[in-house]
Amino acid sequence: MTTIGLIGSGHIGSQLARLAVAHGYDVVLSNSRGPQTLADLVAELGPRARAATPQEAAEAGDLVVVTIPLHAIGTVPVAPLAGKVVIDTNNYYPQRDGQIPELDDETTTTAELLARHLPDSSVVKAFNHIVAADLTTDALPHGTDGRRALVVAGDDATARRAVAGLIDQFGFDVVELDGLAEGWRIQRDTPGYGVRRTAPELRADLAAARRYRDL
Repeated sequence: MTTIGLIGSGHIGSQLARLAVAHGYDVVLSNSRGPQTLADLVAELGPRARAATPQEAAEAGDLVVVTIPLHAIGTVPVAPLAGKVVIDTNNYYPQRDGQIPELDDETTTTAELLARHLPDSSVVKAFNHIVAADLTTDALPHGTDGRRALVVAGDDATARRAVAGLIDQFGFDVVELDGLAEGWRIQRDTPGYGVRRTAPELRADLAAARRYRDL
């Protein structure tokens, strides 16, 4: 894996691009406003980065990150992502995304919605419970005491472990959840959401998480 495609280059996307370039990856950035709006970010990132359309980013990426508002996931290209690992960073905010009944009644999760849209891709939930700025300030080498941990959730164990390896390389320990359906344990308003946790602390937070209906 040498190229990471980013569909969305906002707070999380731009920080992941910085981490990727720092660790030797090429990045292809895209957003809904056009490649020309990413000129400053590409200039900052240097020769390993280029701007493109979402379609081109999906085609170019060996691994692709979807980091756009949830209400826009229907715009994600489908065909070029077939057979690829796709990271979903999203969270559900009704005030931004509108009411989504399946999420309101908790019969599905945000990542499962993306997986339904991308039936031939391996969707993995990651990077949704960390403040964007912390991605570059909290990263530490493997084996460092007190290293921050992040969650990955996915149905495909091989894809999940590939993303876990990337997260470890980027500077974080990993706690795996077996299944996209378990991703609710790290959605907004759960104990582990947005706070700095080591792996043991994060596992305890996941165990303590409660559905919205049970709060």
